[in-house]
Amino acid sequence: MTDLPKSMFAVIQKFDGYSGTATGPAIEDAADWVENAEIPVPTPGPGQVLIKLRTASVNPSDLHFIKGEYGQPRVKGAPAGFEGCGHVVATGAGAEALKGQRVAFVASGSGAWAEYALTQAQMCIPLRPEISDDDGAAQIVNPLTAMAMVEIARSEGEAFVVSAATSQLGKLMCGLGRDLGLKPIAMVRRPETVGLLKSHGAAEVIVTTEDDAVSKFASISAQLKPRVFLDAVSDQLSEQVFCAMPNGARWVSYGKLSSEPPKLTQMGQLIFMSKRIEGFWLTKWMMSTPPEEQMRAVAEVQARFADGRWKTDVSAHVPLNKIVSDLAVALKKSDGKVIITP
Repeated sequence: MTDLPKSMFAVIQKFDGYSGTATGPAIEDAADWVENAEIPVPTPGPGQVLIKLRTASVNPSDLHFIKGEYGQPRVKGAPAGFEGCGHVVATGAGAEALKGQRVAFVASGSGAWAEYALTQAQMCIPLRPEISDDDGAAQIVNPLTAMAMVEIARSEGEAFVVSAATSQLGKLMCGLGRDLGLKPIAMVRRPETVGLLKSHGAAEVIVTTEDDAVSKFASISAQLKPRVFLDAVSDQLSEQVFCAMPNGARWVSYGKLSSEPPKLTQMGQLIFMSKRIEGFWLTKWMMSTPPEEQMRAVAEVQARFADGRWKTDVSAHVPLNKIVSDLAVALKKSDGKVIITP
C-alpha cells in the first residue's frame, strides 16, 4: 500500500439503513441520496482485494440501494455502487493471486463509485483481454442473472416470459433463450421497440401499454404454454400475466421497477393449478451454487462478450465527479446502461 494515496474521491451515501419506502429505482436528483467526499483509501484484509476503478455500471439495484429500498441497509458515509471493472492494486492474505489483474467485481467492502473499491477475492472475475472496460463493468450482475434465470426457464419448458425486455438484462435473456432453442415472450412498453426485441431473439412481443395486452398474451400463452415469468416490474399487469399462464407456472420476481403494489386476485390458482410465486437474488445464487457451476456460467458469459454475441449497450458515460450533478439526467436516456468513469 506504500505507493497508493492515503485518500480518494468517492460518492458516498447520505443516509443509514432502510427508508421504509417503495418508490422504485427512478431518481429526480442524485444529490437527494449521495454526495461527493474525500475519504481514506481502504486497506484490504484477509481474502480481500483493493481495486483501482476503470469503469462502474449503474443498475436499478444501485438506485434502490441509495434510496434505502434494497435488501441490505445503507451505511452513511460509505461509497455507493455495486459493480465495476478495474485493476487489483493491493491484496490481503490469501488473495495475492489477483494482484495486478484486471477484474470485473461486485463491491462488498467499499463501493464502486470511488477511485478505489474494496471487495472479497471471490467477488472478482479476471477478465479476458479482448473484453472492453465497459463490458467488464457490466459482466456480473446482468449476465450471470441472465444465465441463472434462463436456466430456470429451460428447466420448465420451451417458452418463457420476460418483462422490461428492452433493459440490458432483458435483451441478454432473449438472446440467450433464442440461442438455446427456447421461445422468449418479451414484454415492452413502447411499440417502436418490437422490432428491436425480435432482432434480439424474442419469439413474441407484447406491448404492455396497449389496451388488449393481456388478451393478446393469453392467446400466446395458450399456444406456447410458458411456465416461467422472469419479472423485473412486479405490478398489477404482472399478476394478470401470471394468471393467464398455464398450470405449474412460476412467477419469478427479480426486481421492482414499478412502485405499484400488485394484488393477488386468483388465489385458487396457487392451490388448484400448482402455480407459485418466488424471488431471485443473484447474491444468494452465488452463495448457494456450486463453484464449478458458477465457473461454467462465468466462462460462457466471457465467451459471449469476447466473440460479440453479447455487448453492453451504453447510453451515457458519466465521470465519477459528475455523478451527483449528472446521473439523474443520464438515466433518462432509454435502452442503454450508464457507465461511470474515473
